[in-house]
Amino acid sequence: MAIAVSVFVVALVALAAERPHRTLVALTGGLAVVAVGTISQETAIEAIDFNTIGLLVGMMLIVRLTEPTGVYNYLAIRAGQAAGGDALRLVFALAGATALLSAFLDNLTTILLVVPITFLLADALDVDPIPLIVIEIVAANVGGTATLIGDPPNILIAGATGLSFTAFIVHLAPLATVTFVATTLLLYRFFRHRLTIDEAARHRLLELDAARSIEQPELLRRMAPVLGLTLAAFFLHGALGLEPATVAMAGATALLFMARRPLEDAIGGIEWPTLFFFMGLFVMVGALEATGAIGEVADALRSLSGGSRSAELMTIAWGSAAGSGIVDNIPFTAAMIPVVQELQGPAGDDAYWWALAIGACFGGNATIIAAAANVAAAGIVERSGRRIGFVEFMRAGLPATLLSMLIATAYIALRYL
Repeated sequence: MAIAVSVFVVALVALAAERPHRTLVALTGGLAVVAVGTISQETAIEAIDFNTIGLLVGMMLIVRLTEPTGVYNYLAIRAGQAAGGDALRLVFALAGATALLSAFLDNLTTILLVVPITFLLADALDVDPIPLIVIEIVAANVGGTATLIGDPPNILIAGATGLSFTAFIVHLAPLATVTFVATTLLLYRFFRHRLTIDEAARHRLLELDAARSIEQPELLRRMAPVLGLTLAAFFLHGALGLEPATVAMAGATALLFMARRPLEDAIGGIEWPTLFFFMGLFVMVGALEATGAIGEVADALRSLSGGSRSAELMTIAWGSAAGSGIVDNIPFTAAMIPVVQELQGPAGDDAYWWALAIGACFGGNATIIAAAANVAAAGIVERSGRRIGFVEFMRAGLPATLLSMLIATAYIALRYL
């Protein structure tokens, strides 16, 4: 356990220092815990979430294959024109669309869709895309809190409890809505000086003919049914019994048959550094889980509560936010589920589950490695030649997380205490 924790802490420090490259940090950390026997090779492989990897690969291919049609240029222009070229309206339009899609697709899929559009829109308005993408990441994690399928921690909780899709919406959507507005306003004020839109750029955008940005209309018409079916399958994947990775890979494979480009060129669009970063991170976190380090943290949270229901709910919420921000909200939630089951007792008080869901989902905004959507966005940004640094993201993500948890504290107190 000491080795697993030490390796992870050193990796966090290296990620914060941004040297060496984050993928090298993750791979070295993952290799280290395997090499010293902290985690077996078989367990390390099992620790890698191949559903996440498959989803990333499939969505990267879909974006790569559809990009030449000009559809993303079209969507970017229409989004900017709908906002009238105004910075505040633009932020809320992008963040609102991201939060809504995250609730009904999932936050990782949504980020993979909206970030390329954001780059194009930022170029059209001649503004820095990084603030917009950071705001979208936060909106994705907040929006994903609202439903059973929006964020992986909610899926884990539903699987362990049998809580319905409707129950998640009833208990979490009101909080997610209020939190979305508050965090978006906070981040807009934080980034306002970097989101000044020049009047000339605004007029240029408003005068553009979005339809002319479609460069290959015939190819887009052939691809549109596949894209529509893929999107519908994402919404219905639970009812269809399909994992998101299966949906994404099926859509990508169908588009590969239609694309007018060599297979090697299409596969070149996969962001391999991001995939290898995920693999290394999964192995390091798997070592923490296998050695009982995450379980120790969960037990410590249980002991802090002191047996009071109000203290237990607040400890679960805030402790989960802190733990998810440092480790990753998926394995931390998995470790917390048996703790919550014991704390809630035979009466089955569902408020404990909502406290866990809130803390784990909101904690995903604290750092760039706290949620899969954050890491994926950072990978796309890096491929464009820019970077979202660990500390840079935390300067915005941590205040947003604290504000979210303050609102959540009031919500839990008013609704469940």
